Amino acid sequence: MDLIIINADVRTMEAASGAVQPSPTAVAVRGNRIVQVGPTREILRRASKKTRVIDAQGKLLLPGFNDAHVHFLDGGLSLSNVNLRDAATVEEFVRRIRVHASTVPAGKWITGGEWDHENWPGAPLPNREMIDSVTPHNPVMVSRTDGHMALANSLALKLAGVTRETRDVPGGFIVRDPATGEPTGVLKDAAMDAVWRVMPKTGPDEKRAAAKLATEYAASLGVTSVQDVLAGDAVAIYRSLAEQGELKTRIYGMYPIARWQDVPNPNPNINLVRTGAVKGFSDGSLGSATAWFFEPYLDDPKNCGLPGDQMFPEGLMLQHVLASDKAGLQVAMHAIGDRANSEILDMFAQVAEANGQRDRRFRIEHAQHLRPREIPRFGRQQLIASVQPYHAIDDGRWCEARLGPERIKGTYAFRTLLDTGAVLALGTDWVVAPLDPMLTIDAAVNRRTLDGKHPHGWLPEQKISVAEAVRAYTVGSAIAEFSERDKGTITAGKLADLVLLDANIFEIKPEEIKNARVFLTVCDGRVVWSAAGAGA
Repeated sequence: MDLIIINADVRTMEAASGAVQPSPTAVAVRGNRIVQVGPTREILRRASKKTRVIDAQGKLLLPGFNDAHVHFLDGGLSLSNVNLRDAATVEEFVRRIRVHASTVPAGKWITGGEWDHENWPGAPLPNREMIDSVTPHNPVMVSRTDGHMALANSLALKLAGVTRETRDVPGGFIVRDPATGEPTGVLKDAAMDAVWRVMPKTGPDEKRAAAKLATEYAASLGVTSVQDVLAGDAVAIYRSLAEQGELKTRIYGMYPIARWQDVPNPNPNINLVRTGAVKGFSDGSLGSATAWFFEPYLDDPKNCGLPGDQMFPEGLMLQHVLASDKAGLQVAMHAIGDRANSEILDMFAQVAEANGQRDRRFRIEHAQHLRPREIPRFGRQQLIASVQPYHAIDDGRWCEARLGPERIKGTYAFRTLLDTGAVLALGTDWVVAPLDPMLTIDAAVNRRTLDGKHPHGWLPEQKISVAEAVRAYTVGSAIAEFSERDKGTITAGKLADLVLLDANIFEIKPEEIKNARVFLTVCDGRVVWSAAGAGA
């Protein structure tokens, strides 16, 4: 035996309750597979002089967390970019950009950010005038936390040729000063492309370094698998890291749906880096007011959001989904607003009928705002609801003001989705939200908004239990990527991806879950992170 973990509270997640009676206390690993799960005394008999034995001292052992929706390379890049995510005021937003600008050479682009104007008093949109004076020599393009809106300074707009005369593009628009018509610097969805096009490309060395930062960070949080929803060419970087023994995370990499023909043939053999899926966009985001709804936003009566640019020209997205599905690829679609979700539900049904029966596991990424009558369609159509609970406690601060009390009844409807037969797969959308699984589980179980105004939970009828949340983060996410035969539970024969927590999240007070920390992470049979600093 190569590795044995003893004296643990092992929750295999094989049963929906999260426990097996009698509860096992030890796990034996040979190579990258679990060999046996059982009592400590019995498992210890398999030890040899070469076996590494870890005494868990009663700590909780779970399957490694599988984040069903990340932007892994962007997450790695963000670890060294300006951080605006928790800037609580305009002044703090500007200060952080000024400080970061003072550390980079003239001419270097300032990117990243993940700002959220909803955190600021009055929730004003930022504008280029706020930051021009502190970034006179550096072009700036910092994104809102949802990635569907960004702020460019005047230098960046100049380099991109964005002026008062620049027209809006399908699937995006330029925010303008109502008095002058001049761009304020805020660009939404497809309008951001004008600036992205003139930015220098991230070099291969920088990307590789970012991927290494990302995999180290994931290991520290007990995340042993991720599903990178726009991996594309980064798959080659991940494979290179795997070949060098530097990858500490299993990655299921998706390609943009317009590039479905570039996806390598799906490989049924489980290894560290797999492909076989594509992802498209049907709309934007609620925070950027570009999520596509049947009815207008209450605070913007002329705006129902808009379909994403990939939905133009009409019928093109349907062609992509038909072709991708016919080629045997899994299709995931970003859908936030109720109309976007309805359109994709219809599209998936049409494609399934046209291409015939098979185990296709269509996915809707986010599935945030649903008309209640359409929620049961996820179960009926055998769809994966790939959801991010942290968004609920973030958006819940201001969501009702935009949508009203009736429309929010189908918002982040985790309980109803589960009860009506959907497969729920949990993720974070990192870098949009924190990668920490404890924050995700806390959000799913407690639904307390970040502003503290819903201590008993926002839309509390949509809470799920700790066991359901952990199962959706392990088994559900494995099903979402066709890998439930190899991971998701602590079972003999499955891959040895494990996480040891310093607190038993099934037994502590629900409000304490977010404070639990990872003590040990095992991926592919290796200890890849330890609070004690050993084995990583």
